[in-house]
Amino acid sequence: MESNDQISASRPQTLPSTPEPAAAKDIQKVLDGRWWETRNRLREELNDPSYRPAYDLPLEEARELMVERLERIRDTGLPQGVFSKEHGGSGDIGATLTGMEMVGHADLSTMVKAGVQWGLWGGAVDALGTERHGKYVEQIINLDLLGCFAMTERGHGSDVQSLETTATYDKDTQEFIVHSPVESAQKCYIGNAAKHGRMAAVFAQLHTPDENGEPGESHGVHCLIVPIRDEDGNPAPGVTIGDHGLKAGLLGVDNGTLLFDNVRVPRTALLNRFGDVSEDGEYSSPIDSKNRRFFTMLGTLIRGRISVGAASGAATRSSLTIATRYAMRRRQFEGAPGDEKHLMQHRQHRLRLIPRIARSYALALLQNKVIEELSDQNEQMVAGGWDIATPTEDQQWRQREMESRAAAVKVASSAHATDTIQECREACGGAGYMSENLICVHKADSDIFTTFEGDNTVLIQMVGKEVMTAYARDMQDLNPMDMVRFGFDNVTDLLRSRTPVATAVQSLRDRVVDRDEESMFDPAYQLYLLEERQENLMRSLGRRLRPARKMEIEDAVKVVDGAQDHLIAVAWCRIDALLLAALIEAEEKMPEGTARTVFNQVRNLFAMTTIGANSDWYQEQNLLTATRSKTTRAAVNDLVDSLGPWANVLVDSFAIPDALVDVPMLNDAGVDPKK
Repeated sequence: MESNDQISASRPQTLPSTPEPAAAKDIQKVLDGRWWETRNRLREELNDPSYRPAYDLPLEEARELMVERLERIRDTGLPQGVFSKEHGGSGDIGATLTGMEMVGHADLSTMVKAGVQWGLWGGAVDALGTERHGKYVEQIINLDLLGCFAMTERGHGSDVQSLETTATYDKDTQEFIVHSPVESAQKCYIGNAAKHGRMAAVFAQLHTPDENGEPGESHGVHCLIVPIRDEDGNPAPGVTIGDHGLKAGLLGVDNGTLLFDNVRVPRTALLNRFGDVSEDGEYSSPIDSKNRRFFTMLGTLIRGRISVGAASGAATRSSLTIATRYAMRRRQFEGAPGDEKHLMQHRQHRLRLIPRIARSYALALLQNKVIEELSDQNEQMVAGGWDIATPTEDQQWRQREMESRAAAVKVASSAHATDTIQECREACGGAGYMSENLICVHKADSDIFTTFEGDNTVLIQMVGKEVMTAYARDMQDLNPMDMVRFGFDNVTDLLRSRTPVATAVQSLRDRVVDRDEESMFDPAYQLYLLEERQENLMRSLGRRLRPARKMEIEDAVKVVDGAQDHLIAVAWCRIDALLLAALIEAEEKMPEGTARTVFNQVRNLFAMTTIGANSDWYQEQNLLTATRSKTTRAAVNDLVDSLGPWANVLVDSFAIPDALVDVPMLNDAGVDPKK
């Protein structure tokens, strides 16, 4: 295996014009990651046309089909991993999240329905409940108890701390009274609510009585299990259920609304891992700080956000596979007289698809790393080395890092899906607009993912705040003023010391000596350029925020708001640097051979595309000369030209089951039947 110093620092040579299909298997091994066996098992299960999106069914039939598919997924044993061993699960969260990602290759309605049942509803019971709630887990796994996750309200979505639904304890009856006091407290967009859910994990402001027996102060948002239907499917007393009906996508998911009119549930309905109420109405929690308690609670539910990012990436890869295979077969316009060219033989078509394939590689690798880190943390907690209620300082910043990376991948993957699937649709012309060819179906179904499980505009700021604070004190309080309480000197050293990276990547960081002499194709120099942009913008943002320290809070908030665009730019720089580091780390581990050579060009293409997109900034900051900027643009053209004949190899490496991407337009008379 080559050392880091042997990773090509010179201009990559053009690949042979005749591709080697076997290289796809070698690249697949890299992309599949730790849970490759789970992926292969799901590939066998999903290699069935009946798993494809049911875009042509009536609404009710589409919804009922989802239950049938969930039963098939249940029978694979996949949902067991979501749940802890103490509650009857296997605890292999990495395998389950990877499996849910694979379902995203087939149908996002199925993935979301499964995610609501086992990830959100079941995950809330498992992660926020205690032994008294373990009795529900077997029913949830076996689909004997379908439920929903009732967090979002009409008036408050991303701002969960300001939810208006209340849960007030009545010590005379030892019950909680769950109530929607205003119309804006209506729970909205709740999957499983409109049709199939019988219970809901309801997030509400928890109130206990004061000395006069009246509702006292709120202890913050907590979660309770609330029945919403009886055995016959009728709404439970005091519960009003609405149906959102047809949506732009995700036809099979029965999204609905919930309103509660003084609904009484037993005291034990409170999921009490992080906060409990005694029979006489005394509140207690292992976490003193209300803010830390809230963010700890939300942190345990991170798997839903990770799943959304993973499914976004999967749907994108399915669309890229279809569009690329079409481009390698569909002929359009002559090259030589009498010889029409394939779409992929036109450079502009290569520029439309191949850089997006490169970004999909990077996102898949970073997604794998996030799932691995979550699995490792989960194993430490199970082993008793990590108490999430009383973590050490080191564990706190690791948890914040995990939450930030999960947000980063979710934002990047869903934004990439929105951009790339649309490009795939356009790249296939009218055929791409036909539902039977699936690209427009993936487009419609994935569109909500930019706001599902956290609005991207909100989450990207969370990533930026993590970068700027470098895990400083009071990290739990994510309000605007936190950003102006800290100094920004030496923030680069802090950020690097607290961001775990492979030894290979760290050694590359230390290798750049003369930025004017380094090759643009050297991974060390590429990483330097991406991280230098991040650090430069961080310092600039710090200077913009410093004056706010001495201001009254109203004026300080205005300063922070005025720098919001700058904060978001920092976060995107952070994401791009993480993506490149993931590519470099994967490349370093590959043995010499054709697959590594191809992967090297993919990494170079990602880096050149990313640097080139910001070439004006690099020239303004005197980090790149005009000549080097031109080199970057030329390199992108050279790389897509080199990789063009290998495009099928690139998407074959995704190893998507044939039944999920074998669409009519690939067999039409308008495409070359020999390819």
